[in-house]
Amino acid sequence: MKAIDLTRLFILAAIWGASFLFFRVAAPVLGPLVTAESRALIGGLALLIYYRTAGIDLEFKSHWRAYLIIGTLNSALPFSLFAFASIYLSASYAVILNASAPLWGAVFSALWLGERLTMRKSLGLLTGVAGVALVMRLGVPEPTPMLAWASGACILGTMCYSLAGIYMRKYSVKLKPQGLATCSLLGAAVVILPLLPLVPPNSPPTPAVILSVLALSLLCSTVAFVIYFRLLADVGPTRALTVSFLMPAFGMIWGALLLDEHVTLVMLAGCALILLGTALVFGLLRPPSGRGAP
Repeated sequence: MKAIDLTRLFILAAIWGASFLFFRVAAPVLGPLVTAESRALIGGLALLIYYRTAGIDLEFKSHWRAYLIIGTLNSALPFSLFAFASIYLSASYAVILNASAPLWGAVFSALWLGERLTMRKSLGLLTGVAGVALVMRLGVPEPTPMLAWASGACILGTMCYSLAGIYMRKYSVKLKPQGLATCSLLGAAVVILPLLPLVPPNSPPTPAVILSVLALSLLCSTVAFVIYFRLLADVGPTRALTVSFLMPAFGMIWGALLLDEHVTLVMLAGCALILLGTALVFGLLRPPSGRGAP
């Protein structure tokens, strides 16, 4: 991997790791749906202006159904779920659970894409699930039913990301990445919009909340998607997905520095298990006795 690509990878991890910090600031005030809607709508409009100015045809009329489905799975549902979870969970806790997304991708690929679940991948899944269970069970000082619901929302959000990836691989391989990024965000905004009256904001936004929403939209969506799709083109999907390994570290650093969050040894241990499991699933590591585990 070239130095410029490695730099982009670290920048992307730092940006997406910070998204949980911004959720943590905005969601308790605006509520999960307004927070998710703001991120999708502002981010999608910014990308639309960017790509229209560049003269890129986003092919909305030809693929609007696919954009709507992908927008629901990849943005509307996970944005709302993580925004809800951020009301009750620390940013550090949420970013660790988010790291389990590739594990569910391996399960869904075996179910719907016919990919073989090898011994190595199975070991990775078991290791990753053990890490998730450790974080959910012992990662907070005083577990409560609401914390359990919030943790479950994080896991469901990661599953939505994985399902979106499966759908794109199976049905939408010919979509332009620029159109996919832009129109899926706008599709997510369309999906969330009629639900906004169900969960109104708790109070008027403060300057910190407004800045967090703008950061979620323009930095964590618009800028991050441009960097991510450039990485996909330059280094391929497998190497680009290694951003998942870096995000928890950045998420915990931002949470500790800016929100004074406490990172426990149990959280670090659970995070290590999740990342170890992901490495095994991706084939970046192999079990010592795994001569026959492709």
